[in-house]
Amino acid sequence: MKFNIIGRKYTVRDNVREYVEKKLSKLDKFFKDEPTARVVLGTIKDNEYIEAQINSGGMIFRAEVEDAEILAAIDRLVDVIERQIRKNKTRLAKRLRENSLDDMQLISGGAFVDEEEKGEFEIVKTKRFEVKPMLPEEAILQMKLLGHDFFVFKNADTNEMNIVYTRKDGKYALIESVE
Repeated sequence: MKFNIIGRKYTVRDNVREYVEKKLSKLDKFFKDEPTARVVLGTIKDNEYIEAQINSGGMIFRAEVEDAEILAAIDRLVDVIERQIRKNKTRLAKRLRENSLDDMQLISGGAFVDEEEKGEFEIVKTKRFEVKPMLPEEAILQMKLLGHDFFVFKNADTNEMNIVYTRKDGKYALIESVE
């Protein structure tokens, strides 16, 4: 696994860097090719946090964990990502069979319990609405007026579909498509 470890308001010590690499390298068994991991370590108030994104074969696994101790946060983060892989193993194996996830390694790599696959992504409601061109600031206002956490709109500047959403920290983010 290739690592890019970054510290935000945090000095990444060698022992922490080695611990991150050691723990995340255990996830290599799930991938055929060499995945890349972007890891951000930081401090928020009195807690330390770790955020990791692993890219492999077009799939992205992401998790963030906060804890008083960074080593405990690292352990919990690896558990979260491994749970994501295990929970979605069937879908991922079908999609990535020829790309990055080795189906046989998944089966032999540990005891997997099949989640209920039918209806797991059941669509219970479909909404249709007219998409009007607006600026991201207007979209945020519309999102707040509706009481939603996200809002889909056509950006008046770029004429492309965008999404604004409320982040966990209460700030707003904009998602733009890249072609």
